[in-house]
Amino acid sequence: MSAGIRPQARAYPAPADTGAPNPCALLPFPPDRLAVVAITRHGITLAGRVIAALPGAQMFAPQKYGAEARSAAPGAFTCYEGKVGAQVPALFAHFDGLIAIVSLGAVVRLIAPHLQDKENDPGVVVLDEAARWAIPVLSGHLGGANAIAAALQAAIGATPVLTTASDARGTLAVDLLGRELGWSLEASHDELVRASAAMVNDEAVALVQEAGRRDWWPSHANGRSGPLPANLHCFDRLEEIEPERFGAVLWIAQRALPAAYEARLAGKRVIYRPGVEQA
Repeated sequence: MSAGIRPQARAYPAPADTGAPNPCALLPFPPDRLAVVAITRHGITLAGRVIAALPGAQMFAPQKYGAEARSAAPGAFTCYEGKVGAQVPALFAHFDGLIAIVSLGAVVRLIAPHLQDKENDPGVVVLDEAARWAIPVLSGHLGGANAIAAALQAAIGATPVLTTASDARGTLAVDLLGRELGWSLEASHDELVRASAAMVNDEAVALVQEAGRRDWWPSHANGRSGPLPANLHCFDRLEEIEPERFGAVLWIAQRALPAAYEARLAGKRVIYRPGVEQA
């Protein structure tokens, strides 16, 4: 991608209401924050299908296939000169999510030199040219790659290949709790790691909900079915729990953490803050 390229500002029609899931609604960010990279003729055709289902997304393709890109995604494509690897820094800088219709191994090599951390890296998903598999490669949770894969399933029928433990097992994703409801999260990196490990390793985890909507489970992390995980113990007030009994404590509340619990929860608490209107 040449210097100065930015996502194009365009107006997009609302998708028709067919009763099927709206793929755009599954994305964790607006579709115009999504880039679709294709490097072959067949890949460009598939990219056009993706963009038709996710209006607002932008296609990036080699200049030599400019005619194919224009035909597949009129008004929603950018062509670049040179190698695809040279486009990665700008793609990372200007988009929150990438769909790469490129081999998995090639994508790993292309993005590896540009990785920072899970809080800043975009969600990257590999889509095969037959549209069979949508494989989150980078930032499955915080970057939204798992959600992009779910959107691709709704859009073109590709099967998500989820390898994050919480999604593979359908358990609670600590770093995503309440995200679809706009809840904010207060925790250090180490606290998130500890709480996530406790959750997926079936340690006892306390979930204390004092505020916010209580119907979060069905839409959690692109949807959960069945009961809450057996190792999750629910409470209505922080004062009801003995923190020492739990590997982690997830606290959904508006109030400040009581001083008496600062030391007792040190290193193993994650706090979620619903919006005031949800209190």
